[in-house]
Parts: sequence; C-alpha cells; structure tokens
Amino acid sequence: MKEPLEPQEPRLVSVPGIDTTVSHSARIWDYWLGGKENYAVDRELGDQIAGVLPDIVEQARADRLFLRRVVRFLVEQGVRQFLDIGTGLPTVDNTHEVAQRIRPDARIVYVDNDPLVLTHARALLSSTPEGATAYLDADMREPDMIIDEAEETLDLSQPVAVTMLGVVWHLTDDQDAHQVIDGLMRRLVSGSYLAIAHPTIEVTGQKMVRAIEQWNQFGKPPGVHRTPQQIESLFQGLELVAPGVVSCTRWKPEATPFGEPAETDQFCGVARKP
Repeated sequence: MKEPLEPQEPRLVSVPGIDTTVSHSARIWDYWLGGKENYAVDRELGDQIAGVLPDIVEQARADRLFLRRVVRFLVEQGVRQFLDIGTGLPTVDNTHEVAQRIRPDARIVYVDNDPLVLTHARALLSSTPEGATAYLDADMREPDMIIDEAEETLDLSQPVAVTMLGVVWHLTDDQDAHQVIDGLMRRLVSGSYLAIAHPTIEVTGQKMVRAIEQWNQFGKPPGVHRTPQQIESLFQGLELVAPGVVSCTRWKPEATPFGEPAETDQFCGVARKP
C-alpha cells in the first residue's frame, strides 16, 4: 500500500449532499489512485481493504489503464461518441482526454450520481472546440432517462460506446444488471460498443471475498463479485471482442519485453452490438 495521504480534508466538505461520515466508492478509488478528493472515512476503509487485499491499489490502476486502452481501441474502430457511466472523480486521462487526443471531434457524456463527482463535473466538461462533453447527474438504474438526456449531446443515429468500469458490481442482483445493460444497449444502433470492468475472485480468492465483505459492511454502495462466465453473460446479444473476458491487465496490453502481465481480480470485456 502506498503511503497514506496527508490527513487533510478536501476543500469541499460543505457541499450539500456529501456525507463525510460514510465512505463512498468514488472517493475510495480516488484515494487508491493517489487523489486528494477523499475524506478520512474513505482513507480508513481504503487502508482496511488494502490490509486484507494488498494488491487492491494495483487493481485500481489496472482498471484505469484499461480505460485508456479501451478508449483508444474504440476510437480506432471508428467510434466518436462515448457514454461513460460511473465516471468517478476526475484524474489523469479521463475518457474525453484520451478520445479527443486522437479524434478532436469526439463527443462524451459522463454519468454519475455522487455529489462530489457532480461538484467536479466542471473539470470533466473541458473539450476541444470540435468535440463536446457533458455531465449527467443520474443513477445507472434509470437507463432510459440516461439515454434521453444523453441525446442532447450524442447523435443516437451513430454508434456510441458505453463504458461501465467498476460500477456494474454495484448492481448486486443479476436480473437488475441485465435489465440496466439491456435498457442502455437496446436504444443504441448497430456498431455501438459496451465495455465492462468488474471484480472477480479468480486470482486472490478468499482475500477478495473478505475485502468485498468489508466494503459492504462499512462502505456504500454495496457490491458483489462475479465469475468470468457471469460477466460474459452481461454481454448477451452482443459480439465479444477478442480476447474476451479476461483480467484487465491482459486485455490488449501494451507490448513489453517482460512477457504477459500478471493477472488481477479486475476482469473486463468489450463487445459490439451487431
């Protein structure tokens, strides 16, 4: 685990709607990624989980690096529009930065329902003159509302890439997860994509089980691990892109002279709507 951040509260403690007594997913991930927009309660639970699962920081970083690679890949496939659900707190190489670096005309809509993320939305709304970015304060459990509002920025007659990295695990009921994903993808045209990153227990086993139990006891929203087969089932009706559902570290990794990277318990997949 990296050295803890200085015990200094963020400047945003007075923002309405932010409960500084309860840890929250976006802020804990911000802490693991080395950010500063987190509270003592987030750092405490983040360190507790790291004590049970020492490689959680590497998992968080692997998820972020997967975002960078998958956005590049999707732009290379001709996608110019992104719906980033479960945005989290802004950090380096956000979706719009990666996409617009390659295609300045890319259009991105971010979706989250954390008041702290909403406060930082202005940092996500920067854009190239040719492109556009927008932010929706919405719950992923309302896919029709998300698509309706996203249509103000995105052209739904053209393909859209939906990214749901580290958020589907908060849909703890399988039927709910399928309904949310189906609700999003049925509104999008052929050639659209879906990318998911999701925790498993394939690599660290009971360490991850205990870490999730600890998360659910002290943090919010609750989450659940799924097997690679269960994650693959979330792409039902879509065409999985090679290499399928794998550890985030092994989804089209950057070439190195050191062989295949080690697996982590963040697994991912990308699929195309036929």
